Amino acid sequence: MSQLITIASNNAHKISEIAAVMPAGFQWQSLLQAGISEDLPEPFETLEENSFSKAFHIWHHYGLSCFSDDTGLEVEALDGKPGVHTAHFSGSRDANANMDALLKALEGKTNRNAQFRTVATLIIDGSTFSFEGIVKGIIAIEKAGTNGFGYDPIFIPEGYDQTFAQLSEEVKLAHSHRSKAIEKVVAFINTIND
Repeated sequence: MSQLITIASNNAHKISEIAAVMPAGFQWQSLLQAGISEDLPEPFETLEENSFSKAFHIWHHYGLSCFSDDTGLEVEALDGKPGVHTAHFSGSRDANANMDALLKALEGKTNRNAQFRTVATLIIDGSTFSFEGIVKGIIAIEKAGTNGFGYDPIFIPEGYDQTFAQLSEEVKLAHSHRSKAIEKVVAFINTIND
């Protein structure tokens, strides 16, 4: 693997999740390792636009081949919300406040179907590619578990009766939306480097 990819994030949780699914020999670096500390723009109302915006910013300003993603929790009974506003659904970036706001919004609703959706953008030498990873599940009645981050304590993935925050890191990585998107990115890079 000769292509060095910059991961367009300084979120430690996200970087560790990405690192865990990167295959041996895959050359990548975080923004911090690339000497970039600025917050990346996410001004749009769709995951696709925000994901592209972050990757394009790194390519345009620093000339680095890069990977970025934007992830949203989409709840059926809330018409796909919080979606692009997942990280600040409560009006803040506090995970507990966001979960509380979502549980309150679902009070009295029987449909608790939801999905995490990650849209990944890869820019290599100016060419742009897009990938998607989805994990379906339901929103729990209350928080449970201490593993993971974000909405993990209230999201029960399809095929399980425990939240992401109760499941082992290995199980979560095997099923996570971000892992699915990253695997597609890695597979694609491998095809162009063969």
